[in-house]
Amino acid sequence: MTTALSPTPQESSDKRPRRRTRGMKIFIRDIVLILIAAIVISVGIKAFLIRSFYIPSGSMENTLQINDRIIVNELVPNLIPIEHGDVVVFRDPGGWLPPHETVNENWFVTSVDWVLSVVGLSAPDSNDHLIKRVIGLPGDKVECCNTFGQMSVNGVPLGEPYLNLPKGVTKASGTDFSVTVPKDSLWVMGDNRYDSADSRYNTNKPGKGFVPIENVVGRAFLVSWPIDHWAWLDNYPTVFAGVEDKGQ
Repeated sequence: MTTALSPTPQESSDKRPRRRTRGMKIFIRDIVLILIAAIVISVGIKAFLIRSFYIPSGSMENTLQINDRIIVNELVPNLIPIEHGDVVVFRDPGGWLPPHETVNENWFVTSVDWVLSVVGLSAPDSNDHLIKRVIGLPGDKVECCNTFGQMSVNGVPLGEPYLNLPKGVTKASGTDFSVTVPKDSLWVMGDNRYDSADSRYNTNKPGKGFVPIENVVGRAFLVSWPIDHWAWLDNYPTVFAGVEDKGQ
């Protein structure tokens, strides 16, 4: 009868370091796989669902403050239609933004910013986009101002609680206008109505102040940072109630 030999104390002590080394390799492998999976999921979410932007100007105060970070639903407008009152992020239709100088950053800062942008934690292209509130949809007639200083859409006067007007001013716009929004376009305005270079002030540009719907990146729905500014962004459906019924 053959008797199995028990490992000697020396053999047992040799195996323990090998087990620890193998266990550490498996742990590192799992961590790497988890990180890769997280990056792939984040890239997918950013590409098709949501992404982050920061607010570089005060044109949407007090709804949005300078340097606020917002989350944008990229399903709008390709899968979800734009509605009156939506706060949308869009690419410059042409000449709305002044030329800005390219800042030469060192390779490390550029690399970190790129990695953060991939996972949606940075928005290096925010300065190339604008954010405003949708007032007019295709076919709408948008006018300002009536005898009460209100703006109207398709003849329906708007009571706009989101407006930030100068002290003592009640008129919804310092500039009177009357426009009909063309097909596949939007008329957009800032909530900080007297400090917003919006559709009113770009009527001399090629697009005549209208924003092509194809330029819309998505609808902003959440202020995510700083924490004390956290808020859902409303499109105020009661403000625009009845507008569609009288639209063209």
